Amino acid sequence: MPDWFTVHPDTWLVIIVMSAITYSFRAGGYWLMGRVTLSPRVEAGLSYLPGAVITALVVPAALEAGIEGIAGVAAVGIAMRWRGNLMLALVAGIGVVWLYRQML
Repeated sequence: MPDWFTVHPDTWLVIIVMSAITYSFRAGGYWLMGRVTLSPRVEAGLSYLPGAVITALVVPAALEAGIEGIAGVAAVGIAMRWRGNLMLALVAGIGVVWLYRQML
C-alpha cells in the first residue's frame, strides 16, 4: 500500500467518535420532536427554514461569482417559475453560467 494511503489509527478513532456524536444528535432530535407538540407558530417558522438555508448558502456564492452567478440564479428562478421542474432549472442555471463564461 502506498505511504499516502495509510491512515493513522487515531484518525479512525476521531472519525468514529465524530460519527457517533453526529448520529446521536440527529437521532436525539428525531426522538425529541416525536415527544414535543409544536405550536402553529413554530410549525410555520420551521416550514420556512429550508428556503432560508438555501438562500443563505446560494446568495453569497452567487455574489462572489459575480454577474454570471447572479445571472445563473436568475435563470434558475425563471425556469422554476415557468415550468416548476427542478432539473430544468438546474440545467438552465448551469447553462447560463457556462455561456457567460464562454463569452468572456
